[in-house]
Amino acid sequence: MHKYGGLPIPLALLVLIIACMYMGLYHGLFGLLLAMIAGGKASERRALVFAPFLWVAVELARTRISAFPWELLGYAQTDNPALARLATLTGVYGLSFEIMLVNCVFAAAFLVAKERRKWLLAAASAAVIVLQAGHWLPLPPVPADHTALLVQQNIPAEQGWTTDYFQGTLRDLTWISLHPPGSKDGQQFDLIVWPESPSPFFLNDSSFREVVAALARQSRTWLLVGAIGVESASASPQQHSEVFNSAGLISPSGELAARYDKTHLVPFGEYVPFKRFLPFMDMLTDQIGNFGWGHSREPLDAGGQKLGVFICYESIFPDEVREYVQRGAGVIINLTNDGWYGDSGAWKQHLQMTRMRAIENGRWLLVGTNTGMTASVDPYGRIIAATGRQFRTALAAPYALLSSTTFFTRHGDWFAYLCAIISAGAVLARFLVRNRIPQS
Repeated sequence: MHKYGGLPIPLALLVLIIACMYMGLYHGLFGLLLAMIAGGKASERRALVFAPFLWVAVELARTRISAFPWELLGYAQTDNPALARLATLTGVYGLSFEIMLVNCVFAAAFLVAKERRKWLLAAASAAVIVLQAGHWLPLPPVPADHTALLVQQNIPAEQGWTTDYFQGTLRDLTWISLHPPGSKDGQQFDLIVWPESPSPFFLNDSSFREVVAALARQSRTWLLVGAIGVESASASPQQHSEVFNSAGLISPSGELAARYDKTHLVPFGEYVPFKRFLPFMDMLTDQIGNFGWGHSREPLDAGGQKLGVFICYESIFPDEVREYVQRGAGVIINLTNDGWYGDSGAWKQHLQMTRMRAIENGRWLLVGTNTGMTASVDPYGRIIAATGRQFRTALAAPYALLSSTTFFTRHGDWFAYLCAIISAGAVLARFLVRNRIPQS
């Protein structure tokens, strides 16, 4: 917020503390509702029975209300491919439920009589061993019959753009797209991907369009580029020009075939909520941009390849990403600029969460990033090919187009809503029971 948003350090700290306190309310809400369900020492076991349901319900609230479901508990199992298959039925929420359930059994062991404690501890320990054994179980390889070229641009977030730097950057990116490291001369790719980045690449800019059109024609390949889309005032329902965080699909003939506009923007990063009451927060969007909202999650058609494209932070919303697959996407693609995270661990967390979308929907996932890690992920969530970070390169990324759909893809967050209904029923039941107790 200070480095990229331009806020003074004291104000940036204040915003950070307020944001952390707000997000912490959800954990406080979990504790409060759990205490209400327990209703006293005699009902601690009842609280443990409902704790997994309530935890998932609160995670759903984080997703739907705060719109910041970062690192839900279930993501801890992303690298456990056997157990993570549960997400094809329930989404990541089912994994959160499983973790809470096992831990509640451990907790319950200390509330029972000593003679029964060892059996509960043994059962919980056995469950942990069985569930975590999936880390070492071999899973079959998933065949891939397509190859995409994912270009990692490594453009600095604070770069001052001049005409020479702009043109030089496009020359470099064109060269690496046509002559990627480690590839054979004349190797043909099914798709070339440029990620989201802090570059001033406008899809309506003739100089930019000429470069990407020439690249598509020369490579004879479909080209997907992260860029800024513009809607003129005459075409905008808002009656003024709008800019979008977009992905443009360029055909092998050099034409702009389709455009995806980001549908879920980052609050205080790409737009300011409650702008009338927080006018000073405009500073935060100065560096990135104040974007309009996209309205479609239809896959982009690249000559028969249905591409489910979502940008950056959209990848942490399970129910939204599955809509692309539900509508026919054969492969899902995340374009992101993780350079905003610097050298913190957030880029790794983001990749971990994005991989869960591949598992939930049974799809190959291509992750095109500005600074890394750029990767190809199979439907088990395994990283099949990846680059290092913070250098300009290109990755030959294997993938396949798949058509079958998972239960989660077809039905979405059904499990999380079921947990919310059960939790609401438990809270309501406690109120009814308490009201029926005669007053002395």
